[in-house]
Amino acid sequence: MTLAELRERLGDEELTVVDVRTPLEFSGAARAHCDPRHGHIPGAVNVPLERILACRSAIEVREAVGIPEGVEVVAYCHSGTRSAFAAQVLEGAGYRARNYVGSWHEWSRVVPE
Repeated sequence: MTLAELRERLGDEELTVVDVRTPLEFSGAARAHCDPRHGHIPGAVNVPLERILACRSAIEVREAVGIPEGVEVVAYCHSGTRSAFAAQVLEGAGYRARNYVGSWHEWSRVVPE
């Protein structure tokens, strides 16, 4: 997913934005020096990649994520690497999952809160 598409779809009830960073990154307490702002994309839910990877089945992934199967999901992290992997796992668990490649690194620069 691109920045333009995410901006357009933010708040869309048919899209769930999943932040796969750590809870400290999500809250803004853990700060990357390269980002002008800290925190998360408005409306995002925090499901750390480590929680997703601890699951042994698609059912466990869906329970860990807490989002109904079949929902469209866009995953993001800091730079798109963790979220790319998470999107593949989420797709395997029955979600229509995509990666926001620019992730927080891009969002923190161009989208004011």
